Amino acid sequence: MVDEAKLNTFMSQMLGDLGGASSIAMIRIGDALGLYKALHDSGPATCAALATRLGLNERYLREWLSHQAASGYLDYDPAAATFALPAEQAMIFALEDSPVYMMGAFDLMAAMLDNQAKVQVAFKSGGGVAWGDQAGCMFCAVARFFRPGYHNNLVPAWLPALDGVVAKLERGAKVADVGCGHGWSTVMMAKAFPNSQFTGYDFHADSIEDARSHAREHGVAGNTRFEVAPAKQVPGTGFDLVTCFDCLHDMGDPTGAAAHIRGMLKPDGTWMVIEPMAGDRLEDNLNPIGRISYAASTLVCVPTSLSQEVGTALGAQAGEARLRRVMTDAGFRSIRRAAETPFNMVLEARP
Repeated sequence: MVDEAKLNTFMSQMLGDLGGASSIAMIRIGDALGLYKALHDSGPATCAALATRLGLNERYLREWLSHQAASGYLDYDPAAATFALPAEQAMIFALEDSPVYMMGAFDLMAAMLDNQAKVQVAFKSGGGVAWGDQAGCMFCAVARFFRPGYHNNLVPAWLPALDGVVAKLERGAKVADVGCGHGWSTVMMAKAFPNSQFTGYDFHADSIEDARSHAREHGVAGNTRFEVAPAKQVPGTGFDLVTCFDCLHDMGDPTGAAAHIRGMLKPDGTWMVIEPMAGDRLEDNLNPIGRISYAASTLVCVPTSLSQEVGTALGAQAGEARLRRVMTDAGFRSIRRAAETPFNMVLEARP
């Protein structure tokens, strides 16, 4: 027999989920047209005033603003007929350096939806979907998604949590950023430590081109370079620090990559691994963060790994114990969790 109370509760949940899903396109329109930033910069505005300021069609804008108010994203003053972006919402929608800026997350949700058809076929074949073959600009969305976390944590918190690494970087160290993507992590480190030399490596050529552009734009081309290379083929040895940002679980052969990275390091070198926060058991991850991570894992991470050799497919919720096994199997003897946020764990591994 159906429990009416449970049914009504679940229906309320579904309405919330559908409302969130319907908001993805609306939020991305607001971002693309500069609506959030305009409201943040100028304060409350009527639909007509905002349409004139941005050169937009008033009828379309009225519907968009109404949706944003119904969603609780904007405040609406019926007496003045104005819409306003509260300071808290501005941190999510308008301020790119905010630690909780989430526009990249909405780009990622759209790319994941576009990826459905390719991944759905793989459910039957068991094959993968290569990173460069995924729908839309998946790699652009991922880079934008991770950038705020790196901006707010990498230099001020994560690197200082490693034993003796900051002092080496200040003196002048040799650093490899493996799986660097668009290079935001590499550029941020290079900017903070101009005496050190940084090389970013990624197997996706288009991402490396974007990384080179970011290095030029941010004035770190002198101590930064980017090269195309899979993790197990990164050249060179004698590195003081090797980093892997949110990419180890995407690799086809993470243990093989870890073993190669161990060979790249100096005897006293450090491998810093940033991975999504996760418990070691499914029941530890049945929460809002786990919900999003398992979806991303299904539609992005597992298909990426299965498209490569070995195809370990750790997934985005591998957990610390599984990651430690990868590192110890590769020969690392000293491993500790150096830092964490609600979204990431930072592991320090030494040969």
